[in-house]
Amino acid sequence: MSSSPILLNDEQMRRFITEGFLILNTDFPEAFHRELTDELNRVYKEEGNPGNNLLPRFREIQQVFDHPVITGALTSVLGPDYMLHAHRHGHYNALPSAGGWHKDSYWGYSKMRNHHPWWAMVMYFPQDTPLELGPTGLMPGTQNYQTRTFAADETPGEAYASGKAGTFALIHYDIWHRSTPNVLGNARYMLKFEFMRTAAPTAPSWNNETAEWTEPASLKLPIGRHETMWEETWNWLSGSIGSLAYTAASDEEQISQLAKALEDTYEPNALNAVYELARYGEKGIEVLLKGLHHERVDVSRLSAYGLAAAGASAIDGLNDALLSEREETVKHAAFAIGELRHLAENSLPALGRLLSHPSASVRSTVAEAFGMIGGSNQASVDGLIRCLQDEDTQVRFTAGLSLSLLRSAAASAVPALAAALDDENRYVRAHALEALRYIGTEEAKDILIKSLFNARWCSTTTPANAFYP
Repeated sequence: MSSSPILLNDEQMRRFITEGFLILNTDFPEAFHRELTDELNRVYKEEGNPGNNLLPRFREIQQVFDHPVITGALTSVLGPDYMLHAHRHGHYNALPSAGGWHKDSYWGYSKMRNHHPWWAMVMYFPQDTPLELGPTGLMPGTQNYQTRTFAADETPGEAYASGKAGTFALIHYDIWHRSTPNVLGNARYMLKFEFMRTAAPTAPSWNNETAEWTEPASLKLPIGRHETMWEETWNWLSGSIGSLAYTAASDEEQISQLAKALEDTYEPNALNAVYELARYGEKGIEVLLKGLHHERVDVSRLSAYGLAAAGASAIDGLNDALLSEREETVKHAAFAIGELRHLAENSLPALGRLLSHPSASVRSTVAEAFGMIGGSNQASVDGLIRCLQDEDTQVRFTAGLSLSLLRSAAASAVPALAAALDDENRYVRAHALEALRYIGTEEAKDILIKSLFNARWCSTTTPANAFYP
């Protein structure tokens, strides 16, 4: 078995962008999956769900995530330095009825969801999973819909993570999904692991042979088509920021129609409008900035995605929006500024002033933006050190993730990260460890190693086997 990552090809990447998932398989022998399933049965019966301790409890799973098919797919979507997040969960399904359609939260918290692939999940099925055993159902193309735009019951076009033992679903973190009925009643496991991009793309990280976006062959989506959004995502993954800016000739009538479509209550239509408006330069930005201040929060949120795709010309208006008295407008503006990354470095002072904002949601969005803007600006590091001490848990753990993105430029945050290792929240501690790893100075590594050794967990110890052998 080759140890080199097996990267996705252009067609697979196009399918991931449009449909929001890929079904993958590896070449492990059947005995590998069978023995792991047997061990899952035993542990779930005797000890219960290991939760975040899945990986140390079942050490064989690490072989799965070291397989070149999986490392290649994750590298293709998230870049070569992706992070395996501390949250993971073993899902057990023996119910004869379907679960509810949902998007996963962020470890019990909420955030403005990224259209660009900053996050992904891998769902691993260790046993044969035919439709009758209740595989995970996925609604293709819904990864960028905030609202569920389809029926709650049987909807034509549902896809299934169904297949032989060792089937994987690589999914955009935000796709709508559910468990399906297990009419056989036998144990069905799905092991879910989350991954984060730690660097914005500067070039394609998949096996890219064609520069221009084209749709995948025989594309069939149950709800909507979003050609401009797909093109922008392809360009973003190829290293471009604001690729849509000024790609459409001025057309007052068309812009007027798109402004009306922006207020459409059917989200797929409004979504298309915001990305089309990003093409029209100053005129399109004017409409999107007006939308950012719209009384309807959904219009404001969608406008932020368009502004994030509109390039550097949107930044002055976004900086002005940071002064709004409405929390949602400020949060959406800060989100768009973060997505514009280094183009928005002049926004850092205004973002820093928001660390005193009464809304924890605003402060958390600012913390995320500091990391995404990146660079070596000490103001970002100082702001994130302050965030590590925030009263709100989400602000604190977002700061750790952002410091991971800044890498060695965040070396001055190491003492604050060391203090965060004693935080009451598991994800603040976990993200502080990750930040120390990515910062990578000798001081950071010494603190990291000491903490990991102090907290080391024995995967052999169980209630029935406390000490020997």
